Order: sequence, then C-alpha cells, then structure tokens
Amino acid sequence: MADSNSLDALIQALKRLPGVGIKSAQRMAFHLLQHDRAAAEALARALQAAVSGVKHCERCHTFTESTVCATCLDSRRDASKLCVVETPADQSALERTGAYRGLYFVLMGKLSPLDGIGPHDIGLKKLFDRAQDGTVQEVILATNFTAEGEATAHVISEALKSRGLGVTRLARGVPAGSELEYVDLGTIAHALVDRR
Repeated sequence: MADSNSLDALIQALKRLPGVGIKSAQRMAFHLLQHDRAAAEALARALQAAVSGVKHCERCHTFTESTVCATCLDSRRDASKLCVVETPADQSALERTGAYRGLYFVLMGKLSPLDGIGPHDIGLKKLFDRAQDGTVQEVILATNFTAEGEATAHVISEALKSRGLGVTRLARGVPAGSELEYVDLGTIAHALVDRR
C-alpha cells in the first residue's frame, strides 16, 4: 500500500469512534474513498456543521443548535418532573418511548473516581440548582445500571433528598418476553427486591 498521511489520519480518526478497531476503521476509510466519495464528502460536511453548530442547552445540557433546546421550550411538557440521564443518547431513548412528558437534565457522563471524573466534571451543581428552581417536584434518576451509574444515582439522590426534593429511580427488572433461566442473576435479584 502506498504511503498516505491523509489516509492514515482518516483511519486514526475513525478508530476513535466507540467500538471501532483498526480493521473496521480501515474498512470504512477504504470503502468511502474507493466506492463512495460523495458520501465521504457529505460525512465531512455533516461533521463540520455539527462540530461548529451544536452546543449545550443552557437549561438541560443536552445537544442543541439553539441557546435552549426544543424540549425545554415545549410548554406542553410537565415542568414538575425532571429526569436525569447520563447522555443525549439516553435522553433520545427515553423520548422514543413516548412514555415520559417531563423535562430532562443531561449529565454528559457519570461519576467515576478511578477515571478522575468527579461531581464538578458532570455538572452536579448545575443539576442541583435546576432541581431547586421551585417548579421541580420530582427528580427521576435514569442513570445506567452500571457501578458508576448506580454511584452517580446514589450521590444525586442523597443530595436532593437532603434538600427536600422527591427522588425516584428508574425501575429495573426482567425484560418483557424473556425467560428467567436466560436472565442474568443480578437482574433477577433486583426484580425481586423491587417487585410491586
């Protein structure tokens, strides 16, 4: 293969995506350059536009091209409920269900002391200020059920309860349509504890 700093740079950039190793990055780069240069140019333009135009919502911290996102501006949303999620992808997943009509706060991460990520790194002060705005009555913790997500939920829960706010945690349990013998033991144990 001929030397190509541009090609190497493209492969290294693609490799930075989650779940993409060197072989997948090479396959994507070769495909774009060999078979679909128009898609490569469209991808480059879309990335440039997103990097320059997308910022954080001043109220909930999700991605938006405006100062305040459309969800925060929607007067039909229930402002008494504030759902805390780790990422905009988590917020998007909850929105797709159509089951939640309150507002959000996006942490943009989770507490992870081993990785040097503490309360200031995920904007907990901004969350606490938002939760105490006089409108919020219930904070729903929808962090992931990982060790870091659980620790994050615990810290937030304790801090908000001490401020007199109602705090709930996203329920967890056995997925619908699954058979118990194939469900991991931790999920079964939590489903038993959290039964209703």
